[in-house]
Amino acid sequence: MSNYIYSTGKRKTSIARVFLKEGDGEIIINNNSEQNPKFITIIKKTLMLLNINNKIDLKITVKGGGLTGQSEAIRHGLSKALVILDKKNINEENSFRKKLKKLGFLTRDSRKVERKKVGRRKARKKEQYSKR
Repeated sequence: MSNYIYSTGKRKTSIARVFLKEGDGEIIINNNSEQNPKFITIIKKTLMLLNINNKIDLKITVKGGGLTGQSEAIRHGLSKALVILDKKNINEENSFRKKLKKLGFLTRDSRKVERKKVGRRKARKKEQYSKR
C-alpha cells in the first residue's frame, strides 16, 4: 500500500476506505474484480467531471449499510482523496477542491435513520386516536 493516498468517506452507516494512486484506471472494490454498476457509475462520474478518467488506480474497501449509503460513502472518500492528490493547486480557480465543493461531493451527508421510540409504532408515528 505504499505510494497510495488514503481517505475515508462516510454516509449513513457505511464507511468507505479509498486508496488512490496514479496509474491506468484500475478499480478494485472489496478485493473483487466484478463491481456493482452503481459503484462504477458514481466513481466514473466523479472522475469524468475532473477529466482524469483513466489516470488513477483505486483500491476501495466499503462496509456497512446498503447500496446507496455505500456508493455515496465511496464518492465522499474519493472526493477527499482527489483533493489531497491536487493539493499543490488548492488556491487556483480550476482546482479539484473548488469543483468538488461546488457539486457538494466534499460535504458529509450526516442524515441517519432515527431510532424507534418507546410506545410508538415507528420513530414518530403514533397510535391512531379513537374518540369512542
